[in-house]
Amino acid sequence: MALQPQSEHPHGISDKDFDVLFTRDKPIIFAFHGYPWLVHRLTCRRANHQQLRVRGYKKNGTTTPFDMALLNDLDRFHLAGDVIDRVPSLGSRAAYAKQFLRDKLLDHKAYIEKHGEDMPEIRNWKWEG
Repeated sequence: MALQPQSEHPHGISDKDFDVLFTRDKPIIFAFHGYPWLVHRLTCRRANHQQLRVRGYKKNGTTTPFDMALLNDLDRFHLAGDVIDRVPSLGSRAAYAKQFLRDKLLDHKAYIEKHGEDMPEIRNWKWEG
């Protein structure tokens, strides 16, 4: 409910605070583990709504955890591709990175169809922070 203006909900944030978090003039990529239309409805009156791209739940089915994220375009490859597509300064400089991301998506699809589980680099990944 914080995405709504304060005038619409007591937990809503002010337009000023919303703009500080999301900017008034930059592309926004919002990864949401729910239905994208909900975020759009909650933010429709905000200044930068036209540049808001929401990735979220859109497909159902039974598959692996990472594949489910992939089917909903919530995986690291789709999100990184969204950034490349929406940041004008990246342009052609990111062409190789964009191709790498597309190749990884194809590799994943082939691997999961053959083995029925996520690729080892996904399945065994650990945060090294």
